[in-house]
Amino acid sequence: MTTTTKPAAPVATAGGRRLGAGALALRQGRLEITQFLRSRESVVFTMGFPIIMILIFAAIFSDEIAPGVSYTQYFITGMIATGLMTVSFQNLGIWIPIERDRGVLKRYRGTPMPKWVWFAGKVLMVVAIGIAETVLLLAVSVALFDLKLPDTAAKWVTFGWVAVLGVTACTLCGIAISSLARTARSGSAVVTPVALVLQFISGVFFVFTNLPTWMQQVAALFPLKWMCQGLRSVFLPESFGGQEPGGSFELGKVALVLALWCVIGLVLCLTTFRWTTKRDG
Repeated sequence: MTTTTKPAAPVATAGGRRLGAGALALRQGRLEITQFLRSRESVVFTMGFPIIMILIFAAIFSDEIAPGVSYTQYFITGMIATGLMTVSFQNLGIWIPIERDRGVLKRYRGTPMPKWVWFAGKVLMVVAIGIAETVLLLAVSVALFDLKLPDTAAKWVTFGWVAVLGVTACTLCGIAISSLARTARSGSAVVTPVALVLQFISGVFFVFTNLPTWMQQVAALFPLKWMCQGLRSVFLPESFGGQEPGGSFELGKVALVLALWCVIGLVLCLTTFRWTTKRDG
């Protein structure tokens, strides 16, 4: 019979040395990162898709959408947010059902390793890949499209908390939505359409205020819209805030909505996550 009341119990390695809680989490994180990097499809899609989209859209659209703001600059901020959502929400929502269907989660559940270590490994993987992808996107955007990096400490701080809250919310929602997939194959069918729709209605591909009002209202219910808006405050001129629906970047509201989604995602994870498939009982 398995238990869940000893999260900090040390686990012995093959050499007899016992690992503490932190070491266990780090080891699981390294394992998750290694598995991700070994999946060429995941690496190409997660790391390459945002860059490919930037190259395509930048070649097609080059007009200014506001004084001193080109469409490319606007689009890049949206793709940074999309990249963070892809590595967290989309990646977890697709791969967790695969691991569940193959019995990987069932075997983890039957080991002495505390269950939280598995989740910690996923979080560390998301953080590591998310940082790498963001750095790559910024490097490409600065080198090829003259994107201006934040020039004040306050903007870097804003970039940090928007990314942290956004990734946290998307990670928790990705774990939660993974329970909707009945089989390994259905994970992509469940998650990918949701991710694509959110990108189209959240101001990634199109200027948000040019979208129909009802579409803006629907997008405002989900994290991606607020991640994009928060990042626009970092990379676009302060004057562009007047182009936002609320007449400013509304960073306080951005923080509130993203924090609320962190709570919602956590509740959904705690109430819906499954270690086994329905056929396993």
